[in-house]
Amino acid sequence: MLPPLTLLRKPWRADYNDPRSPRLGWTGEPMNRLGHETSPYLLQHKDNPVHWRPWGPEALAEAKARDKPILLSIGYAACHWCHVMAHESFEDEATAAVMNELFVNIKVDREERPDIDTIYMNAIHLLGQHGGWPLTMFLDPDGHPFWGGTYFPKTARYGMPAFADVLHRVREVYDGDKATVHRNSGELLRGLGEMTRSPESTNIGPALLDRMATKLAEMVDPEQGGLKGAPKFPQCALFLFLWRAWLRTGEAAYRNAVLLTLERMSQGGIYDHLGGGFARYSTDEVWLAPHFEKMLYDNAQILDLLGLAHGSTGSTLFAARIEESVDWLLREMIAPGGGFAATLDADSEGEEGKFYVWSEAEIDEILGAGAPRFKTAYGVSARGNWEGHNILNRSADPRPKDDAFERELAAQRAALFRVRDQRIKPGWDDKVLADWNGLMIAALTRAGMRFGRRDWLDAARRAFDFVGRDMTVEGRLCHAWRDGRRQKADMLDDYAAMALGALALHEATGAADCLQSAKGWVAVLDRHFWDAQGGGYFLTADDAEALIARPRHCQDNATPAGNGMMAEVLARLWHATGDMTYRDRAETLVAAFSGELRRNFLGLATLLGGLEILEAGIQVAIVGCRGEAETDALVGAAYRSAEASLIVTVVAPNADLPSGHPAHGKTALDGRATAYVCRGAVCSRPVVKAMDLAELLSKRDMT
Repeated sequence: MLPPLTLLRKPWRADYNDPRSPRLGWTGEPMNRLGHETSPYLLQHKDNPVHWRPWGPEALAEAKARDKPILLSIGYAACHWCHVMAHESFEDEATAAVMNELFVNIKVDREERPDIDTIYMNAIHLLGQHGGWPLTMFLDPDGHPFWGGTYFPKTARYGMPAFADVLHRVREVYDGDKATVHRNSGELLRGLGEMTRSPESTNIGPALLDRMATKLAEMVDPEQGGLKGAPKFPQCALFLFLWRAWLRTGEAAYRNAVLLTLERMSQGGIYDHLGGGFARYSTDEVWLAPHFEKMLYDNAQILDLLGLAHGSTGSTLFAARIEESVDWLLREMIAPGGGFAATLDADSEGEEGKFYVWSEAEIDEILGAGAPRFKTAYGVSARGNWEGHNILNRSADPRPKDDAFERELAAQRAALFRVRDQRIKPGWDDKVLADWNGLMIAALTRAGMRFGRRDWLDAARRAFDFVGRDMTVEGRLCHAWRDGRRQKADMLDDYAAMALGALALHEATGAADCLQSAKGWVAVLDRHFWDAQGGGYFLTADDAEALIARPRHCQDNATPAGNGMMAEVLARLWHATGDMTYRDRAETLVAAFSGELRRNFLGLATLLGGLEILEAGIQVAIVGCRGEAETDALVGAAYRSAEASLIVTVVAPNADLPSGHPAHGKTALDGRATAYVCRGAVCSRPVVKAMDLAELLSKRDMT
């Protein structure tokens, strides 16, 4: 951990405060240069008096030419605290004048440039801080970080110094204490380099996974679900790990922890009870008060977890949340061309949550005589439950009621939704991100198969085709697209998540082109991203823009780690093709990061899930013709199971599975569509009825 810079209170220089100073750059160009960007986040700042530059060689060259340090500000369009800092400081003439005088100011959308965000977020962690957004980093003209923080208030409060005082002090140190700057930047660069190297590998077996599951279960809030404490995030990768542990061991506590979490989330304020979809996280321990932003990646992961829980319980609550969330997705998150948009903002009309909250008087006026029952069900009161307003929730009594009452509540929600739909809506970040789209394509495909919704499958396929058509250049994926413009940078996570989406579509529909796409994307990764020395994949390609570090890691964050997703991609490709090259690479990948378990096993949940699919995937082989009723019934039964490591393969009666497949050579029974469930090298007896297949998948004994 590096020592912090001591921040001193200093008066502003009078000339920094003069709003009349012309906004002309050092080359005579307009100072704020974000107006031609496509990122909604950058465009939110195009009219700031701050002389923002987008990230690029021009901004770094300017810093060198003017011998100025760089203030790097990273955020995203739906970020509440990013908006707060923007309103307080970046829109303030006086504060902007200080920034313009002392720094070259660069603004980055973390969703558009996760490579840059990863590097400087790692730097803030090396400084001993928790990190978060907005991320505020101070760099030398070569882009080397030497100090930073997150949100800084305009005036000193929350135990934090005023932003202008921070700016003065950082520039004072940069000008007068170059030794500290060089020491800090040197140690941070060494630390960033060290973060790309993994500890010596370790063996991972079922006993180790079981111990990890026990530790994780102890961290779950027994009353409200989720991990103990506040704030609470969905943490889908961790709860999927617990779900797999239940399937592996039969330990009911693991399953119950997942079901409790999903129930509390589904009935809490983190869920939008009128419009569908989940917010990014809850600020409290009871899932009541979110920051209201809705992210595509969160809803993709929650959709998958809800589907597995529904497969185990048949819960009408989980089924409803899946359907409502997909309705929201298809109603509000389709970008031009058919891809899925990134986010909905937390704020509208400059206020957090204004679009979503209600007063008691509004509820009474709209619902009339039915208001009292609704208010009791959804926790509405005159005082409100959040900053004098009401966030709708059913946390006080989360179990669904009788059908008649639920129908009454549904009609009342529809009435409120119609009124809410007339309000000024939160900002929509309609850029299409390849990695987040891959996650949603896979989740929506599985949900469509589980519930027999062809329209959901069609939407997933349209998004897949959009990325393949509009976000691909010479076989290389582009990370982001908006308004007809592609950002040509490609990232590991783009290929990994889109390959998962491709394989989900291939398994669900038999589409051969999806399998070929997955294989092609893996070939690109092997050619341009593979670490030949340490194993695993780098975040960026060998021909990408040269940054101060080339990240390589396997730690899940809000999204699954690219290397973790690749463990599953390679495992599924091996099962689908029988090509040992994929298995060998998967084993090398897992070994490369297995030593990380000694540091923090919580971050490796996705990698461990991929390993479990590789070693113990549940393969359902169906001999039959797609489109025929018996075959489709068996396929549907497979997808309605609770298995998290399910691999579905449909083979025509006149064809055969790869030679290494445990069901190779199996045939149809009496000419009927026939299913085999294979665990490892052992396959079940043949079954021809969907109910028999469902029974086989619900137990470990396949006799």
